[in-house]
Amino acid sequence: MSGLIPYLLFPGNAAEALEHYRSIFGGTLQLFDYAAAGRTDGPGEAIAHGMLVEGPVELAGADAGFGDATVEMEGMFFSLLGTAEPETLAVWFDALAEGGHVIDPLQQRPWGDHDGTLTDRYGVRWLIGHQG
Repeated sequence: MSGLIPYLLFPGNAAEALEHYRSIFGGTLQLFDYAAAGRTDGPGEAIAHGMLVEGPVELAGADAGFGDATVEMEGMFFSLLGTAEPETLAVWFDALAEGGHVIDPLQQRPWGDHDGTLTDRYGVRWLIGHQG
């Protein structure tokens, strides 16, 4: 692995969320619950650590432990600018928007680039686009 890999804390739906991202981006999903990890700081059946790896987008996450805050994104986006072919980026945009909210549709900008923004069904904000 290299680069920045976001690590998100979910409110009890980490397995669902990470599987959703795997269905969009591909890759391999690894999930470990609190019980299997020998941890007592969260519910035994909840996800203590999960990773989406070996694909074009890598993410990590878990169900929040007792007293932990969950993901809330303000003033930022996960940027996928130019990380795949334009057609793939458009498919990702539409898939992430399903059940979420499009902030600004994927479109060509006056300077020639294409981008759009959305909040997905899990509250994660995305900026997706490509040059020219």
